[in-house]
Amino acid sequence: MSTLAHTMMTAARNSDSGLAGPGGLDRYPYAEAPVPDRVASPAWEGADPELGRVGRRAAGSRGRGLHGQLVQQLGQMIVSGDLGADRPLVPEEIGQRFEVSRTVVRESLRVLEAKGLVSARPNVGTRVRPVSDWNLLDPDIIEWRAFGPQRDDQRRELSELRWTIEPLAARLAAGHGREDVQQRLSDMVEIMGHALGQGDALTFSRADAEFHNLLIQIAGNRMLEHLSGIVSAALQVSGGPVTGCDRPNETSLAQHSRIVDALAAGDGAAAEAAMRQLLTVHPEIERVVPAPREH
Repeated sequence: MSTLAHTMMTAARNSDSGLAGPGGLDRYPYAEAPVPDRVASPAWEGADPELGRVGRRAAGSRGRGLHGQLVQQLGQMIVSGDLGADRPLVPEEIGQRFEVSRTVVRESLRVLEAKGLVSARPNVGTRVRPVSDWNLLDPDIIEWRAFGPQRDDQRRELSELRWTIEPLAARLAAGHGREDVQQRLSDMVEIMGHALGQGDALTFSRADAEFHNLLIQIAGNRMLEHLSGIVSAALQVSGGPVTGCDRPNETSLAQHSRIVDALAAGDGAAAEAAMRQLLTVHPEIERVVPAPREH
């Protein structure tokens, strides 16, 4: 089932994966400036030696072929700390290690620079940037952090951020009732209920993702709408702190229904309260999110 969440996630990734325009590749010259500390160049023991060959066999991890796989591999190594801050990235060494062309390396470094992971400067070359410079709201970086050494922090931060964003979106959405969207939200709840009865967790999660993204879209706040990628990423991350909608069950389904009813009634306070209740974490990790407020 093609969901809005999947579409938005794809759009967010495509928007930051633009390839270099005319002359843009020259920003990553192959003849790097002399780097005295080349002995400190990154070791590639953690890299996938089969990346090049796999890329030729398949369409790539994100549908972008070899270029997408190299972005994924280097991004994960940077975010995991395997390639620490200020480490030099020599394009020729990357190309040799991963058996990819100069163009693929340059395009991949360009994407990583757009995400704030690396910088390329004349007479300095390409280096890894500190975490303070990363675009931590980028869906790829969210995913890489969530499945790396920082997984616990990332999942906790996502839960906290959702708890801030979505109740407000629910309150605002109550004042922007569109019948077609209201019906779509009701449809998602119905699909979730059917999937729950069938034990179909995948369909449940897809309908859940579309529900939350639709709600943010109708909040009438474009800045909130731009943050919807965070929600999409959070809903795709599993295995960490879980909220009500991360576990398909009757309680979660009932909270979704309460939100729909509150929106239909134009009751912003009730919609906000229901969303806070839905996003409240389970007792064993209660420290992650404050208890829901009474309204």
